[in-house]
Amino acid sequence: MDRTAYRLADIVARFGGRVEGDGGVAITQIGTLESATAGQIAFLANAKYRKQLESTAAGAVILSAADADATTLPRIVSDNPYSYFAKLSAFLNPLPAFAPGIHASAVIGEGAVVAPGAHIAAHVTIGEGARIGAGSVIMSGCSIGANAVIGENTRLYPRVVVYHDCVLGNNVIAHSGAVIGADGFGLAMEGGRWLKIPQIGRAIIGNDVEIGANTTIDRGALDDTVIEDDVKLDNQIQVAHNVRIGAHTAIAGCVGIAGSTTIGRYCRIGGSAGILGHLTIADGVEISSFTLIGKSIREKGTYSGIYPFSEKDGWLKNAAHLRHLDDMASRIKNLEKELEILKRRD
Repeated sequence: MDRTAYRLADIVARFGGRVEGDGGVAITQIGTLESATAGQIAFLANAKYRKQLESTAAGAVILSAADADATTLPRIVSDNPYSYFAKLSAFLNPLPAFAPGIHASAVIGEGAVVAPGAHIAAHVTIGEGARIGAGSVIMSGCSIGANAVIGENTRLYPRVVVYHDCVLGNNVIAHSGAVIGADGFGLAMEGGRWLKIPQIGRAIIGNDVEIGANTTIDRGALDDTVIEDDVKLDNQIQVAHNVRIGAHTAIAGCVGIAGSTTIGRYCRIGGSAGILGHLTIADGVEISSFTLIGKSIREKGTYSGIYPFSEKDGWLKNAAHLRHLDDMASRIKNLEKELEILKRRD
């Protein structure tokens, strides 16, 4: 495939930063320091890869001012090389365009409104009264429930399901297998049997949200489940009913968030973390991978609760000791009291 070449000087004119070396060098694609070729630009955002500058075959490099003298290659100097790479990569690799129109095999419910600029692919089902905004792309096999609202320039990859009455904002990306608005896990016990509690709230997704493959966002039991603007959700995340996730928060894969928990703005949550229900997480909190959060976090900071792995026999011995920590703590307190009595006698 022929790709358009862009001079470093033109890239800097568009995205900022400054060029050191030959600003006429043209590049067509992004690559890593290890694999980039002469027509590509690499980036250095982590000091542990600085050694690769010596051997890279890249035609140019994006790096910080602190590393600007570490290579003689033509280079773009930026305050944030990683975000510069992200913007340039998006520019060089735009999402594929889709022609407006509705495929003949799509099923459009009565009263549904599809904006003229939207693309509705094969075997899509759109429920009664639903609305699809201009520029949105609904790929094959998606199902949009009755009275659901999809904003402008939103992109649903194949087989995304949006249940009835749910709302997705503008510029949302939902990857294949995502389910938005399924019933929350609401049950009541009576007479030895479970009674299902109707889930009558909605799932409300803000603007510029990305939802990973096979991630599930349950609708609210009474009030709505809310995902605010610019939230980024990785694959296989479970967001339970009535959760609220603040704007600009990013959550890695396989995280589970139990019902009615509120997560603040600008939080970062590592993969496979678990957050129990009815908790409040403050703005700016970072939670390490595999950490279990069992109580509210009121202050910004980084929180970890990972039990380190070790050789199996040693791990089993340590685990056995953990079972007796409470008893050991009591015995230590008693010993401290006895030692204090002995000191006073002496």
